[in-house]
Amino acid sequence: MTATPAQPNSPSRPRARSGMLKSLQDTLTLVALPAVLLAPALSAAFAGGGTRRWFGGRAESQRAEAQAAKDAAAAAFYELDTAQRDLRISIETITAVDDSPAARRAVADFEALGRRIDEVSHQYIQAVDAHDLDRDDLEAATAARARTELTRAKDELGRVKQELDRFTDGLGPLLGKAETQLARLAPAVERARQALSAASGALDAVRATGLRADDLAARLAALAPELTLLNQGAGQHGVPQTLERAERVARQAGAIRAEAERLPERAAEIDRRLVSLRTRAQALTTRSGQVEPILSELRRRFTAACWQDLQQVPDDAVEHVAQAERKLTEAQAARDAQRWPDATALLSTARALLNTTDEAVSAAGDRLARLNAVQKDPGQEIERTRFAIRDAQRLAMAGRTTPDPRDARPLDEAVARLERAVATLEGRHPDYWHFLTETEGVRRAVADVVARIREERGTAG
Repeated sequence: MTATPAQPNSPSRPRARSGMLKSLQDTLTLVALPAVLLAPALSAAFAGGGTRRWFGGRAESQRAEAQAAKDAAAAAFYELDTAQRDLRISIETITAVDDSPAARRAVADFEALGRRIDEVSHQYIQAVDAHDLDRDDLEAATAARARTELTRAKDELGRVKQELDRFTDGLGPLLGKAETQLARLAPAVERARQALSAASGALDAVRATGLRADDLAARLAALAPELTLLNQGAGQHGVPQTLERAERVARQAGAIRAEAERLPERAAEIDRRLVSLRTRAQALTTRSGQVEPILSELRRRFTAACWQDLQQVPDDAVEHVAQAERKLTEAQAARDAQRWPDATALLSTARALLNTTDEAVSAAGDRLARLNAVQKDPGQEIERTRFAIRDAQRLAMAGRTTPDPRDARPLDEAVARLERAVATLEGRHPDYWHFLTETEGVRRAVADVVARIREERGTAG
């Protein structure tokens, strides 16, 4: 809205001022006349010789009502204009932050409402310009028509103002979200700057201890362009993008700082692991030398099926320990070069090799111990397995008169499988290892049945 209406009670136009001058001249002329001539002149003046009645009348009453309508319309015009300006600020706030379909619809609706406001404002300005309420010769009918048109313009302005108010109320969620993001923007950017500064300080402190931290320095340097974009501001890059960038920079800089602060401890931990794994490799070298005597005893006392899978343990142990020692040497070189990720990865590989060797070496001794135990008294293994079967059978029959076929079949098969395993112990050279693996298999099958029953019944015991 660009036009400015005439203000209520504004100064008279030039022709009004000329009328006042003419009246003043007439009065002075009357004063200069002789008394004999003055009386008729005054009588004529009071009889209506002027263009405006001095003591009111219907035209003056209509003029006052029209002026009141004009003042009311002007107030409605300015109220609508102020509301539109405030709403434009809200729309600009939303568009600075939000590019969602809802935000775009709000912008389109605001533009349509603006066209409606322009329309009623034009009607109001036309009504104001069409009627000069300060004219001396304003007729009552003209004043009445002016009042009607100005009142109509005021009512239209009021109706559009109500539409504007409803639209403003509907913007609440979008505006609230936008204001929240704008309120977060400055603190987020400041946190990003502080995080970068703290990360730089942490790197300086680490370097002062003699650690280079080259990888961390490279990661921090990669954030420099992001800081440049943050400094350019949201006006150039958008509020959501700047907010997301600030949070990402703060997060990454915080991670760099944390790693830098842990770096001395990390270096010390790598040193400890190097010593520990070297000691373990030496111990496994000694233990792997004891596998061959164990295998000799297994070959002498038990069938081939009991030890055949352990034949390669001594050679594998030697090879795995040698590989682990090479990885430890490489890890030491990486640590000396302060290539911390490489050192950590090499140590993990060495540890995995030693774990494999430890399990294989231990398996030979465990095999001999278990075979000795079952050879001496197979009844313990048999009773242990039968107990597991009976316990499962009791659970399957709890609260039932007949077992569920889903439980009965696997449990009956477990009984038969155990009996077959026991039968293999007969003869001069039993396969004790087959017997042990069968009883273990029976117990696993029984445990599966128990787990299913408990799950279906919703009990843990």
